[in-house]
Amino acid sequence: MAQLAVSGLTNREIAATLHLSPRTVEQHIARAMRKTGALSRRDLAHRLGGTP
Repeated sequence: MAQLAVSGLTNREIAATLHLSPRTVEQHIARAMRKTGALSRRDLAHRLGGTP
């Protein structure tokens, strides 16, 4: 899910793709950011080895 977020998709787009609620996606992205120490989606991409 974090990979979808760093690819530029919004929470709603990710939710529609994975058949989840936007709130569930928001919580998962927030958890990934906490675990990696990321301050933004861009920072999350950098920490996951994607393009900054």
